Amino acid sequence: MSDPGSPPAASDPRRSIGRRVFVVGAGIMGSGIAAECALHGYFVTLEDTTEAFAERGRANAVRALEHQVHKGHLSAADAAAAVARIDPAIGMRRISSADIVVEAAPENLALKREIFREIEAGAAPDALLGSNTSSLPITSIGQDLKDPGRLVGIHFFNPVLQMALVEIIPGLRTRPEEVVRAREFAAALGKAVVLSKDTPGFVTTRALAVLVNEAAWMLYEGVATAEDIDTAYVLGFHHPMGPFALIDLVGIDTAVSILDVLWEGYRDPKYRVCPLLKSMVAAGRLGRKTGEGFFRYPAPEH
Repeated sequence: MSDPGSPPAASDPRRSIGRRVFVVGAGIMGSGIAAECALHGYFVTLEDTTEAFAERGRANAVRALEHQVHKGHLSAADAAAAVARIDPAIGMRRISSADIVVEAAPENLALKREIFREIEAGAAPDALLGSNTSSLPITSIGQDLKDPGRLVGIHFFNPVLQMALVEIIPGLRTRPEEVVRAREFAAALGKAVVLSKDTPGFVTTRALAVLVNEAAWMLYEGVATAEDIDTAYVLGFHHPMGPFALIDLVGIDTAVSILDVLWEGYRDPKYRVCPLLKSMVAAGRLGRKTGEGFFRYPAPEH
């Protein structure tokens, strides 16, 4: 196996799609994407609105890489080399040098549209523009762009370093060559790709939303405890984790936002958010990132 940080060979996809990645948003997903890209030899700028947010994102990327070392999946030298390729930044000032831009902001359509207007204004005309949205239609995100054909959905999964899948979603106006470039980018990161039509929730999130929402309804109705429902899914269906452990990992607020998008997109009762989930968000119990969701966790590091 070649060193992911070594210079690209003649057949390496990084030659055709560039070596510099600009990640917009240094949260859970943004920091994971930054770590994965840096591990595979890309030079990464991890951007957020404040220095504190950007530095915290870099610290999370470092922890994710160190975790892989601890698990024996990565050498300490490769992790250190990846860390050296991640540079935090504030705002879009350094975006012009990027070959690939990946937006990883919260699931809010108005916010993403605003971000992509800024990205388009600052990025190079030939930079690949990708959104890590897990539910919002790509066509809607890019509707205000001067050149919406540049935009493609590149949906990573959490935790990025451990998940082998990337979902690619062309918008109605996305040019075919941008889809090819997105596939090459995913391949350069060692990811398998599924291609989805541009509908709310795509393939994976649409399926996942029903699973976690139904589990919440069962808990809300007193069918079983969260622990027993998770055990049933893990041992009965060979899922790697139960729906409540999963929703705590994703973030309960994120799950509610996704269900709201699916409800607006389909008006199907199966996407109606369980009241328990909304109550959890109102109480600030968002999962691992707050230290408490359906289960309790060690206090999050800041």
